[in-house]
Amino acid sequence: MNGNDGTRVQVTLRVHRFTPRPERDRPRSGSPFAKQGSPFGSGTARRRPRGKQWTQDYLLSVLPDTTILDCLLDIKRTQDPSLAFRYSCGHGMCGSDAVAINGTPTLLCTAKVKDWAVAQTARNATDAEGFRKTTGTDDDPADNAADVSGTSGVSSAHDGSPLVIELSALPGFPVQRDLIADIDPMLEQIKRLKPYLQADGKLATTKDGKIDVFEYLQRPEQLAAYETLSNCIACGVCEGSCPVFAGGEAFIGPAALITASRFINDSRDTAADARMDAIDAADGIAACQSVRACSRHCPRGIDVGEEIWQLIAKVKER
Repeated sequence: MNGNDGTRVQVTLRVHRFTPRPERDRPRSGSPFAKQGSPFGSGTARRRPRGKQWTQDYLLSVLPDTTILDCLLDIKRTQDPSLAFRYSCGHGMCGSDAVAINGTPTLLCTAKVKDWAVAQTARNATDAEGFRKTTGTDDDPADNAADVSGTSGVSSAHDGSPLVIELSALPGFPVQRDLIADIDPMLEQIKRLKPYLQADGKLATTKDGKIDVFEYLQRPEQLAAYETLSNCIACGVCEGSCPVFAGGEAFIGPAALITASRFINDSRDTAADARMDAIDAADGIAACQSVRACSRHCPRGIDVGEEIWQLIAKVKER
């Protein structure tokens, strides 16, 4: 069955919760990893908030095709109104609901129970040497998930052990409350790179002196050079997957580099050299280690690692 026949499964959402303490005023020092005078360093470190941390389980009976966002909304309505998480459109277009599901950064609104529910015994299983076993590859969460679409309504991939989905805030960012991460460092880095079209300001005119409305027309190949990059929704999934990025001080981060690449590749933009100068810094493209973890779970299908590699080559070949 495909999970839409009314057969429900019992699943536990294990949420890593956090409630911050009131902050005290104290001087803040710059990040020891950020280059002094860097255009990307804010000059002050964004202290990670301190507070109460705990793990809380919520048991639900849901259809396998239910999104994890809908699960959280159900919990907030019927079990725990204090649970905090962020979302907006609910259709994978705004990127506001990025979290870590079973340790993997992704969007709540596009993740389904059947793709992420894992048998508790599988999560806790260890091999003869005491290491935790893995049941699949991280590249395909479905390989790690139990099969909850069987006719019995219970996972056919385990022996009746409870199904669990583990949720935590997006990695790489300070946690504000529960599943809400502070993504302002990422947005500030994007803003510093002037994420808007910069033309020369001169209006072309026709022979009779009128404004040429066709001045900025592009050929299909010119549009194709940046069209995929314009699909970025700044959700932070690539930043949460990047082992180098941690709050935007030591590395500008893949989201900002993708934004820069989008305009560098736009034939209408006249600031390409200035944009490449801005990212050609120790905590710009030089900090990228080409791990390419940023490419693995982009919800918009952008091969972030490959695009950054192409951008690095373009900067170095100037």
